[in-house]
Amino acid sequence: MTERVEPIPTTVPTGRTMTGRPRVAVLGTGAMGAPIARSLLRAGFDVTVWNRTRRKAEALAGQGARVAATPAGAAAEAEFLITMLTDGDAVAAAMGGVDGALTALGPDAVWIQMSTVGLHATRSLLELADGRVEFVDAPVSGSSGPAEPGELLVLASGQRALRPRVRPVFDALGRRTLWLDRLGDGSRFKLVLNNWLAVLVEGMAETVSLTSVLGLDPGLLLATLTGSPLGSAYATAKGRAMVEHDFAPGFPLHHAGKDAALALAAADHWGLELPLTEALLKRWDEAIAGGHAADDVASVVTAAAPAPR
Repeated sequence: MTERVEPIPTTVPTGRTMTGRPRVAVLGTGAMGAPIARSLLRAGFDVTVWNRTRRKAEALAGQGARVAATPAGAAAEAEFLITMLTDGDAVAAAMGGVDGALTALGPDAVWIQMSTVGLHATRSLLELADGRVEFVDAPVSGSSGPAEPGELLVLASGQRALRPRVRPVFDALGRRTLWLDRLGDGSRFKLVLNNWLAVLVEGMAETVSLTSVLGLDPGLLLATLTGSPLGSAYATAKGRAMVEHDFAPGFPLHHAGKDAALALAAADHWGLELPLTEALLKRWDEAIAGGHAADDVASVVTAAAPAPR
């Protein structure tokens, strides 16, 4: 009896490689996009990357990613596409236009929008996706530190039916996925969390500076706060960076300032005043003007230091 041999398929389902691995396109390989791509590669996804500055994308080629020349090239045959870009304009430019990703994505693909872009831009991107591709609003909470080992908090909102499909992607990137009810709530909640982050950072910067001018050791402040009801792991970590003047960028200041401004704009839309956020942004602009735009948000301590007498 002759064994029947099945013919080898010449095509594979859209969004899958010949080995059955899902294809993921990552647009934006900066401080957050690069570790996101690495996490996906470790989890076994077939990853194609694109970045406006090609050099940053090419750094991932040696780790198994393919590098595309255009967003459309990255999106071709992708099952999932992740945008992790600076702002709403950058996302819209990468998705739209002649070489934009939307020209190459199939109707069954899922666009996972992870950039922090604010409420107005999120609405615009929803309109851009409408009727062309499935859309999940999923910004992340966490800096490049937790992004590297895949320990982000994913703030997701989208159609309930899409949740099982995107779960493997989110599991590769985060320690937890928080699903919110309304499409766009992920971006709304990201503004809430980032506003809290901004207040914590500025409060620590001012308190570290106060400790110093009173002739006390800031290390004593951090030791006292650590593990106490008054402390938080994030605030004390930033406080330690401030004391040590270690401003290696985990969350660059110009990005943190942009996110705080987005929170302020959202509050203003609803007639809510955020006086603390408004005040700290002025200080953060001083630190940015002082050359700390690309440094970690902890560098705001430079604007909190007392003026020379």
